[in-house]
Amino acid sequence: MKKYPVYDIQRFNCNSVNSDLYLNTFKNHLIDHSFIEEPHRHNSYVLVFFTKGSGTHEIDFDVFTIQAGSMFFLQPGQIHHWNLSDDVEGFVIFYSQEMYNLYFGQKTLQDYPFYSSVNNKPEMVFDLAELKAILPYFNTMIAENKENQMFKQDKIMNLLDTILIAIARKYTVTNLHEAHSYNVKIKSFEGLLEKNFKIEKTPSFYASQLHITLKHLNRICNEILQKTTTEVITDRILLEAKRMLMDKKITVNEIATALGYDDYSYFTRLFKKHIGITPSAFRIEKK
Repeated sequence: MKKYPVYDIQRFNCNSVNSDLYLNTFKNHLIDHSFIEEPHRHNSYVLVFFTKGSGTHEIDFDVFTIQAGSMFFLQPGQIHHWNLSDDVEGFVIFYSQEMYNLYFGQKTLQDYPFYSSVNNKPEMVFDLAELKAILPYFNTMIAENKENQMFKQDKIMNLLDTILIAIARKYTVTNLHEAHSYNVKIKSFEGLLEKNFKIEKTPSFYASQLHITLKHLNRICNEILQKTTTEVITDRILLEAKRMLMDKKITVNEIATALGYDDYSYFTRLFKKHIGITPSAFRIEKK
């Protein structure tokens, strides 16, 4: 088993000086880059929209069914790969945080609810009416990318942002908790967790950093994520463990240490309790 590769945008934009933006129809994307069907990561944000075909898309060890209207939004570092039907059609866009910030400095990608947390589901399905409504934006982006008109990149980026706004509106309706008053606190908690989960494992640490009681933090997590604070922390640790296990060069003991567990056996028991198998067995299973 080899370490999953991390692809940057330049790998796909081999004939362009632009290393911060790539867009293509999915059919042409597969023709030019057949290697993307193997498990891999990106160091950029990824947006994929399927308009035809079927298959499965595995993202960070969760498997999603592909159908017409399937929209996927990946954050940098997520492991993914697909198993696709021959008639698949759609669009794929890669873009960097730096490129987005250059155009929309007054907001960040994390302001969009589907990018605000590693715990968020990276998939939505647009029904037929919604598909028809958003499809012209993708088609216009592809057409614009083929031309060399003035303000070309400006128009493409604004079309991309229009698509992200449409996704956010649907995502918010689908996931009603995003409009909840607890949303600000949960975003702050998830931001703290992302920075500290390898070192700080106790819910009380995060509650104190947020200047709220542990009871209140648990209430927020239960309301928004339907999990306890401890479960949210553990889920983030185990996701990182599973990602690291894909690299055969790192021993399980080294992974435990990197994630803040000096007791290797405790880490192994924790992993088995929540995943159902030991870290070593998981590595073999994903080989």
